[in-house]
Amino acid sequence: MARRDRSPEIDAALLSAVGTHPRDLVHATARALGLSRTAVASRVRALVEQGYLTRVGTTRPVYSPGPNRRRVFTYRRAGLAEDLVWARDAMPLLTGLPANVLDIAHHGMTEMVNNAIDHSEGETVQVLVDRTASKLSLVVADDGVGIFRKITRALSLPDERLALLELSKGKLTTDPRRHSGEGIFFTSRMFDRFQIASGELLFDHDASAEDDMLFDHDAPRTGTTVFMEIRPDSARTVTEVFQAFSSGPDDYAFARTVVPVRLARIGDENLVSRSQAKRLLQRVDRFRTVVLDFEGVERIGQAFADEVFRVFANEHPAIELIPIHASPEVQQMIRRAEVLRDENSEQLPLL
Repeated sequence: MARRDRSPEIDAALLSAVGTHPRDLVHATARALGLSRTAVASRVRALVEQGYLTRVGTTRPVYSPGPNRRRVFTYRRAGLAEDLVWARDAMPLLTGLPANVLDIAHHGMTEMVNNAIDHSEGETVQVLVDRTASKLSLVVADDGVGIFRKITRALSLPDERLALLELSKGKLTTDPRRHSGEGIFFTSRMFDRFQIASGELLFDHDASAEDDMLFDHDAPRTGTTVFMEIRPDSARTVTEVFQAFSSGPDDYAFARTVVPVRLARIGDENLVSRSQAKRLLQRVDRFRTVVLDFEGVERIGQAFADEVFRVFANEHPAIELIPIHASPEVQQMIRRAEVLRDENSEQLPLL
């Protein structure tokens, strides 16, 4: 049986203890964890090399936090308040960051911790803050029911993969009395990289690709783990992200969404049926503008296109449907449905 790697545990203990044990860091940590001083000393050297610890002296070294910061905090979910997690534990590690990046970190941390508190049904919540010169990484993890499983149950979806489609649309919550359903959508677009791992699935939003991806996770996870990453020199702001999906400069309603069409597929199925189209369009009537991103979809069926671009469009004339990244074959099917829609509208009697 392979021996468990305790490096993350040792690192967390060292970074937590350095403030109170600068002169006996190795001895105090080894004693607290029941490990040999040799094992702990090797991790100290690694943390010094990585910039998380600074050492002065050799015979009787004195340690202090390095220019990089990394801390792990574990909380009981019951009674936890996200504002205290931010103000007491996370924010002191982020001093000196530009105001716009600090605002994004504040938004992401508090939104994801609050989601874990209100929705996970777990026992504990764990938060990681990892700051270097090139990136800021934040992780919020819980040991609860799992976000994709919970959404699947709440919406009676036939497959957990479709939970990611609903997350991509936005305005999704299993507790509408207490939540607007906007937290994950906007947070995912504030960071350079945003991932949610739960069960056997991984949801990945990459700002550089402006894309949402779905992967089967190699190591199934209990509960939910949210990973957020942003460059310290990012120019992105909270305000511009909200404005990009609002209805106008004077109306901040969440009115525009981008829907990755390929997430409507289960496995390798082709998008050919009306039921698949209805699955894609579920809840999009809550928006004024719906951008349908066909990236990764080579073809669609006539019935699928007709349901989206004729039937739904006729039933919801106030909603603007904008297809993007459509292949020539997909464009042909879309145009065919739009022509039929226009012909039908011209034949309707005037009242």
